[in-house]
Amino acid sequence: MTAVAGPVQGSIGMHQHVYALAASPNFAVDGICFAAGDQGVYRSDDGGVTWNAALASLNLAEPLPATTVVLSPEFPTDQQLFAGVPGGCLRSSDGSASWVATVFPAPPPTISQIVISPNVAVDKTVIAGTTADGMWRTTDGGADWYPWNFGLFDLHVVSLAVSPDFAQDQTVFVGTETGLFRSTNGGRSWRELPLPAWCAPVISLAISPNIASDQTLFVGTEAHGLWRSHDGGMTWEQLAADQIQGAVSNIVLIPEDPVKPHLLVVASNLLISRDGGTTWVLSGSPDIGAAEILAVAAPMGLHRGVPLLVALESGGVQCIQITH
Repeated sequence: MTAVAGPVQGSIGMHQHVYALAASPNFAVDGICFAAGDQGVYRSDDGGVTWNAALASLNLAEPLPATTVVLSPEFPTDQQLFAGVPGGCLRSSDGSASWVATVFPAPPPTISQIVISPNVAVDKTVIAGTTADGMWRTTDGGADWYPWNFGLFDLHVVSLAVSPDFAQDQTVFVGTETGLFRSTNGGRSWRELPLPAWCAPVISLAISPNIASDQTLFVGTEAHGLWRSHDGGMTWEQLAADQIQGAVSNIVLIPEDPVKPHLLVVASNLLISRDGGTTWVLSGSPDIGAAEILAVAAPMGLHRGVPLLVALESGGVQCIQITH
């Protein structure tokens, strides 16, 4: 195990809590990744070995907490990223060298999740979920945001995922404290899906890269493990109930094989599936319990021997190696 950041100025010290991690789509070449936490947004250019404050250009008098950070799917060329901060969001078009702040209307919501359209270069669409004010949407790249909550009966958004085929199907899924909702018109209206009521809250989500044909999605629940649907969320099956128990706080899906994508879940253990969720192996470091992990990123896939970036409950970010 290698510490990703030590207690030096400008790094993510072990006293800092990190809530979200994001890596460049070209991470294997550029080594760029970001972290969002209670001390702000941080950027690494060497694969997570060293970190620097990414909000330095704002000349803030005190740290600005960030709840989430996401990168454009075209980040290597467009250098776009978004961060959720108290009362609104920050957006950058130069890889975090400079930022534009958008303050949402009063009372300003707390952003919990942000997703970017896979076709953002054309549709300019970014969607945000909040802790108590439902869903917000922009179609001009983040300059103007509007609430879109028709049919969303629970405004406490916990998880959010956009279809890889968004340009064609306009589909977005939202997990809330009481259930799961789907939009098929780009986030303008919502319909509740029949996930068993006792499974809520839905605290993590992942969508098959081949959803146009297989209609597969995965949800992680707060107390009832991991579930999979093969029909767009109409019927469900629980996966690996003997191995994946309790809260599933994170699901990482790697679309290496569009038919059987690789999956990582953070539950009572850190587990990996390389056949779309059918079989699972325990992987990670014996020194880190899954309950300690707040966020995880797998920027180089889920093969044995490659690194995972993990944000820990105890503070800071570390790098662990996939062992199986």
